[in-house]
Amino acid sequence: MFDFTATPKQQDMIDQADQFLKDYVYPNEEYIVPHQGLPEEILKPLQDKVKSLGLWAGHLPKEYGGMGNSFVSLGLLSEVVGRSPIGPYIFGSMAPDAGNGEILVHAADEKQKETYLKPLANGEIRSCFAMTEPEVSGSDPKTLQATAEKDGDKWVINAHKWFTTSAIGSSFSIVMAVTDPDAEPHKKTSLFIVDNDNPGFEIEREIPVIGDHYIGGHCEVRYTNCRVPNENMLGERGDGFRLAQLRLGPGRITHAMRWLGVCHRSMELMLERASYRETRGRKLSEYQSIQNFISDSAAEIQAARLMTLHAAWLLDQGSEARKEISMIKFYGAKVLHDVIDRAIQVHGALGVTGDTPLEGFYREARTARIYDGPDEVHRFVVARSLIKAFQNGGER
Repeated sequence: MFDFTATPKQQDMIDQADQFLKDYVYPNEEYIVPHQGLPEEILKPLQDKVKSLGLWAGHLPKEYGGMGNSFVSLGLLSEVVGRSPIGPYIFGSMAPDAGNGEILVHAADEKQKETYLKPLANGEIRSCFAMTEPEVSGSDPKTLQATAEKDGDKWVINAHKWFTTSAIGSSFSIVMAVTDPDAEPHKKTSLFIVDNDNPGFEIEREIPVIGDHYIGGHCEVRYTNCRVPNENMLGERGDGFRLAQLRLGPGRITHAMRWLGVCHRSMELMLERASYRETRGRKLSEYQSIQNFISDSAAEIQAARLMTLHAAWLLDQGSEARKEISMIKFYGAKVLHDVIDRAIQVHGALGVTGDTPLEGFYREARTARIYDGPDEVHRFVVARSLIKAFQNGGER
């Protein structure tokens, strides 16, 4: 049976991370530059401090400089780190680098690991993941139009991608392209590593989007007759869909873990505001409508937290936990939005200013219902799983 009581080791990790945020992360939030994050002269020393505490890259194995965490331990850490928009960057666990690192751990050969994984894991370089295309549905990678054609000992990639997060300033991209158009749908694509100084790679623009906390923006990029050597293929030919899913499943649960941190901080700000702000001779905390905001938020956060930790526990047991991950993806995104929304309401006009982190949280939260699969797709996955299980003899 699963038990989510933190072990002494996990509690020590949580306490260290929590204190680090109070001492070093929150005080530096004022220096965030939109779409650029913290200046290097602030970021790098903070990352070095995290490494010295042994809290760096909780998602990666120890042999690559990470903590070698279980998914449950990663969830407990992410719940703390996610309280600040710069926390995951400072702790070396922010997308898309985190997901790309996981792909490289599983699929890269030794040369690829030496060239790309090790510097990425150490925070020396950044990366991006190029899958979504403007011409087709981003939630169905089987419809991708990007192509990679073999030409001698090289592959020639032609692709039009967008929402390629963190492309500006990145050192390489992992590109998903069709290599076998006549194969069955899940075997059509492959993954390639493309150095971003390749003459066939071009960033057309940074797409203006809600929110400003992602370093390197969300970009529209083109690969035009982009030639890469055969050894730049990741994994086997036709492995693109499988490897992307390997990245996206844990990636979705990591998002949900991070959202819990945002919820906790929003809740704390709501409680603080309600405890001292007075109107009509009474503190806000004495009004039933505000008490309802607080109690509803507490219940929803706890539900999302237990769902997330349960899915993490299933992953640790070797399950793919697809249904459970889909449930927390759409449920957690709603809880995230609703808790922040209530906290803003309690703050009144102050809540929509940049004097608290809430307005930034709110803008970022809206996209949570879209990226890594929109709510509608994840609801479909859950319903399909339950219906199939029922028809086969009972709900699981």
